[in-house]
Amino acid sequence: MALKDEKPGKQQESPWVMVARYSEIGFMIPAAVLVGYFLGLAADHFLHTHWIYLVGIIFGSIAGFVSMIRRALQSSKDEEKQDSEDGDGSHGGQ
Repeated sequence: MALKDEKPGKQQESPWVMVARYSEIGFMIPAAVLVGYFLGLAADHFLHTHWIYLVGIIFGSIAGFVSMIRRALQSSKDEEKQDSEDGDGSHGGQ
């Protein structure tokens, strides 16, 4: 007899793990923008300019979005892999 819902292990994941996973995505872009801003500000100070911080903000935001997209793609691959593993073992003796 096969059960229709074969994903109870996925629901048993700790809520703190889920909070950490989603909060990481929320902090990724602002952290990258701040790093880019401060690096640009330091470059402005040493080069005696007043516009490089804007380039740092742009590069930081691009880096944050690229990192967020990579994390989302990796997460979806992990979910697909886990779903396929759950589906393969459910037909054992039938």
